[in-house]
Amino acid sequence: MTPPVFTTLGCRLNAYETEAMKDLAQAAGVANAHVVNTCAVTAEAVRKARQEIRRIARENPGASIIVTGCAAQTEPETFAAMPEVTRVIGNHEKMQPETWAGMAPDLIGETERVQVDDILSVRETAGHLIDGFGTRARAYVQVQNGCDHRCTFCIIPYGRGNSRSVPAGVVVEQIKRLVGAGYNEVVLTGVDLTSWGADLPAEPKLGDLVRRILKLVPDLQRLRISSIDSVEADPALIEAIATEPRLMPHLHLSLQAGDDMILKRMKRRHLRDDAIRFCEEMRAARPDLIYGADIIAGFPTETEEMFENSLKLVEECGLTWLHVFPYSPRKGTPAARMPQVAKPQIKERAARLRALGETVAARHLAQQVGRDHRVLMENPRMGRTEQFTEVVFESDRPVGQILPARILGHDGRQLHAGS
Repeated sequence: MTPPVFTTLGCRLNAYETEAMKDLAQAAGVANAHVVNTCAVTAEAVRKARQEIRRIARENPGASIIVTGCAAQTEPETFAAMPEVTRVIGNHEKMQPETWAGMAPDLIGETERVQVDDILSVRETAGHLIDGFGTRARAYVQVQNGCDHRCTFCIIPYGRGNSRSVPAGVVVEQIKRLVGAGYNEVVLTGVDLTSWGADLPAEPKLGDLVRRILKLVPDLQRLRISSIDSVEADPALIEAIATEPRLMPHLHLSLQAGDDMILKRMKRRHLRDDAIRFCEEMRAARPDLIYGADIIAGFPTETEEMFENSLKLVEECGLTWLHVFPYSPRKGTPAARMPQVAKPQIKERAARLRALGETVAARHLAQQVGRDHRVLMENPRMGRTEQFTEVVFESDRPVGQILPARILGHDGRQLHAGS
């Protein structure tokens, strides 16, 4: 009997949950199976999931293939119809020990072939915190899952359910264990991170959690937060970003567009001036702060003038790292029923956004030459600055350590330090 093989598609949260599933499957004695943890963020992501399943089946004739993740949750019938697929399990079910117990040994038993319930009815936070997911350099801690918002382009709430938060005490204890195990950096992750706490007693805010972690885990050298919705940044979080040196000066913002009409049609909760004001005020409070952002190219009804507003937003917000999404319609979302932009236009606009992204990133890299940074080593020859910029070295360094480095140059993608 061989242990199951896992394939992860999509976001960092999926990767985190794959690590948890490995533990659950091992405890249950599941063997001789391939597990595909899918993504549903775009139609292309679902297509890639189907492609990956067919590849696994070709290379492993007769293998048992278990499909889970957001695409399995939102489109269980799509995967149940594939002859290669043995089981389809939902996002809630994949974190339950009894699900995996029902598939062992060798998937023999009376388990239903499709186990996907209504995730919008799930209220509890899954008890699957794991210690040490990530690299030897940093660990990721899931503090929130699901989303209560209904952006018109997004299928994820139907894959992840409503927002659920991990209590602060549980998070703090896990981070204490991680620091005790030698991790110098911890990243807080979630689907809609700034909604953390809304479902907990007294409705604490993300800023309260951040300050509690920094106070109660004094040996934690670096705390980083993943993607946030700037309009939901609470005063305590803003103060922590401005004043806490152990909270890293890198924010990834869920902006999505730079035109007010498109933002309204997306059902976002901010306008372009809100985003610009947030970026200006935060950078004034902490000058070394660097921003990344998600931006969608070619959202339905987007004109050239509207797209130009997204291009302008990059400079007006002072963005450095762009994550560009060419829009693709997701069945079941309101945006899929809106007048669509032609695919060649979407592709061309995405290319222009990416080109601008390369320009602003290169500008940031050039500004670092001659400066000193503290670099967390991810592998013997590469680490990241506090702003999450990659730095390469000419000789080996100890992985997981935070080391001083003088930046000597860059190649357009990474900074270069001395030997």
